[in-house]
Amino acid sequence: MLRRLHWIVLRRLPGPFFGWLGTLMFLLLMQFLIRWLPEIAGKGIPVSVIVELIAYNLAYMVVLAVPMSVLLAALMAFGELAESQYYTVIKSTGISFGQIVWPALVVAALLMGGMLYFNNVMLPEANHRARQLWSDIRGKRPGFELRPGIFYEDMEDYSILVQDRPPGTNKLIDVTIYDYTQGRDRQAVIKAERGVIESSAGGARLTLTLRNGEMHRPLPPDANNQSERYERLTFDRHRIRFTLSNVVFRRSESEETARSTRTMRTPRLLDTLDSLKTERDARYQTLYERTQDELSPSVAADTSAPAPVAPAHPSSYLALADLDADARRSVVSPAVQRARSAQSAIQNIRRDTEWQTRRIRSYQVEFYKKFSIALACLIFMVVGAPLGLALRRGGLATIGAVALGIFMLYWITLVQGEKLSERGFFPPWLGMWIANLLMSGAGLWLILYVVLDLGATPPLRRRLWEWLRSLRS
Repeated sequence: MLRRLHWIVLRRLPGPFFGWLGTLMFLLLMQFLIRWLPEIAGKGIPVSVIVELIAYNLAYMVVLAVPMSVLLAALMAFGELAESQYYTVIKSTGISFGQIVWPALVVAALLMGGMLYFNNVMLPEANHRARQLWSDIRGKRPGFELRPGIFYEDMEDYSILVQDRPPGTNKLIDVTIYDYTQGRDRQAVIKAERGVIESSAGGARLTLTLRNGEMHRPLPPDANNQSERYERLTFDRHRIRFTLSNVVFRRSESEETARSTRTMRTPRLLDTLDSLKTERDARYQTLYERTQDELSPSVAADTSAPAPVAPAHPSSYLALADLDADARRSVVSPAVQRARSAQSAIQNIRRDTEWQTRRIRSYQVEFYKKFSIALACLIFMVVGAPLGLALRRGGLATIGAVALGIFMLYWITLVQGEKLSERGFFPPWLGMWIANLLMSGAGLWLILYVVLDLGATPPLRRRLWEWLRSLRS
């Protein structure tokens, strides 16, 4: 009977899990497309590149969707057991809650292991490639397109105006070009009756051949003529070559973009963290050594020097009390300069170390977050199994509302813990584990609620009131 029970529990988990996982991934994908599709559209990006960009961004969606799907699947599977009175029959035979739920916990542990690998290996690489691809897309300008009667100014150092362009041809009628290659104050104006435009190197280069035109341009002074000159040239044929490297989409190499905390795999993240700590400690040591050098006396006391003359106005400082005004200034001025130099060094190193400390905290937060979110799969199963039995209803509206509330509480706590940890209010480990600690406490309380069958007993406040009344009597 116990094996059959385990089979029933395991059979009811995959359906809700994959169903909710697909639904959540679809909703997150639609949110991504609504937000970022206007930035992609109109640039002539290949469809394969857009699909690749979406695939890379699905990685962070998986991180959100998997724990949420585990919670929903646990609530629905165990809620159906309670609603069908199957759990009541099982409990009456002496089978404990632990015997019922442990196969589900094993499945959640396997998912947690998969998410650990995903968060530490696959997610950073996907984030890095998505970030690199975004940089390539944003660096690409809209495609080259000459419209009659409208200046085309997306080409560096040139503005082109065409009065007519026959559809389906590469011919241009009545062309005007402003050439700014020598600067705005020495622009050249080129006019032609007609022209032909041709592309090469996959659209990266354009060749514009002009016919029957003239060029107007100012000339700078030379050795023979110090005044400004003006030149007018006529031509039968004039050829101009343009480079459109910023119009043609180009993929960067995988390591051209520097990696941030969210694009580093765990071994590299730990290596960088150790390097930052070593560098910070070295700065502290440098500060200590420099302060000692600045504040230590440079000249030993000369016992053969004559006795100082008593000053007319003795200083309030005991060390300077026996010195006259000139000697006092000769001692105080270097000391003040050394103190100011030491203060400046201390302030510079303090700013550097504060900046490095913030970086160290961000790396530590990212490290703990990779494990914290993966552990959420197991914790949500611990929360969802007893909560589903306690609700005794497997309705979609009830389950969805409860799961959304729990996940929102978890996610808000996680995000706020991350921000407070990066600002130094919490230790990084506490900021990233506080959400799991709260959910674990709630899960343990729910397990006690189900195991002790507190739903069938009077509320705690009523039992406490009756106990107080019994003491008074």
